[in-house]
Amino acid sequence: MEQTKTEMTMGTLFRNRVIQVILLSTLFLQIGIWVRNYSILLFVVEKTNENPVAVSLISVAEFAPIFLFSFIGGTFADRWRPKRTMIWCDFLSAVSIFIVLLTLVFGSWKAIFFATLVSSILSQFSQPSGMKLFKLHVPEELIQMGMSIYQTMFALFMILGPVLGTFVYQQYGINTAIAIMGVAFLLSAGILFLLPADFEVEEKKEKTTIWQEMKAGFKYVLNSRALTLLGGTFAAAGLAIGLTQPLAVFLVTEQLGLPKEQLQWLMAAFGTGMILGGGLTVGLAKKTPPQILLALGLAVNAIGFMIYGISEMFWLTMAVEFITGLFMPCIHIGINTMILKNTEAAFIGRVNGILSPMFMGATVITMTASGWLKQKLSLVTMYEGSALLFVVGILFLVPLFKGATTMLKKSEEV
Repeated sequence: MEQTKTEMTMGTLFRNRVIQVILLSTLFLQIGIWVRNYSILLFVVEKTNENPVAVSLISVAEFAPIFLFSFIGGTFADRWRPKRTMIWCDFLSAVSIFIVLLTLVFGSWKAIFFATLVSSILSQFSQPSGMKLFKLHVPEELIQMGMSIYQTMFALFMILGPVLGTFVYQQYGINTAIAIMGVAFLLSAGILFLLPADFEVEEKKEKTTIWQEMKAGFKYVLNSRALTLLGGTFAAAGLAIGLTQPLAVFLVTEQLGLPKEQLQWLMAAFGTGMILGGGLTVGLAKKTPPQILLALGLAVNAIGFMIYGISEMFWLTMAVEFITGLFMPCIHIGINTMILKNTEAAFIGRVNGILSPMFMGATVITMTASGWLKQKLSLVTMYEGSALLFVVGILFLVPLFKGATTMLKKSEEV
């Protein structure tokens, strides 16, 4: 009886129209994004003779909008109809990319930065709208499994994306690469028309301003114990990741005493683990509350970073990379499911817009300081510090474990 219920749940998940459309749209969106990221990177490197300032501007164009537009985009995503918002964002991304293509043909190559900047800004409006669609159209018991499959697709592109983007640029050049980006965004927009119609929003008696809605978003997060604690976890995890992210190459050259090129094998092991982990987490997500799932992912990362700091054997470091990759989807799925389950549909965009920059801001703070800290501290200390910050992230979740136990008991009774 239980097996039939599980099969029916999986079948229901894949028959859900919103899940089908969002996954297919995300497929084309990921193709466009990864071709964009690597084609533009290689093009700028070639055009500027590896000028580090020009190359760093690509990252600025990609990540700066997360700080500047995430909360604004989330606020407008709460105001606007999600289906319409996503279609317009993908369409405008495609238009901006075709404008850049014309500029490349007839004018300056420097307009290439515009393609990354515009599509990155628009994604701050589109992404929270996608989460809102999950909240509105996917039954609550299927949300966590749906997020598992969604994150598995992202994990897959972390491996295939760089290969795809590099292949397209090297084989066909920047003009064809940009044309592929534009077509991919248009296909994504076209597929989104298959989504169910947006719900009619009842007219409010009192009109509110954008500023009032922004303040209401902050108040909503502060009044929610689960979201406030999740914010603390976001900050701790961001600090942990930023502290060591720029130091991976030194882990290979200094700690392991190997050529820097060996880093690619560690990254491949991590990516392979993420793909397999995404599939495994689909099954785990059916029985595990999101806060437990998130704590599990953070705990494995804490142990993994501790081993990175002391390991002097390549095979051990590579095995740990695979295992941390295997549990990384637990973090992503746990976070997204917690946001969706603890947030009303009307506040999804603003909550996402508050928590995402918190993680990214913490990451950038320690990432900026990591080079200076490495000169003062040992590589071992840096990695052990990251492990400790992951533990701090788990401690923020501990007060929510009691609710998780209650949920498990209820599900078992049912």
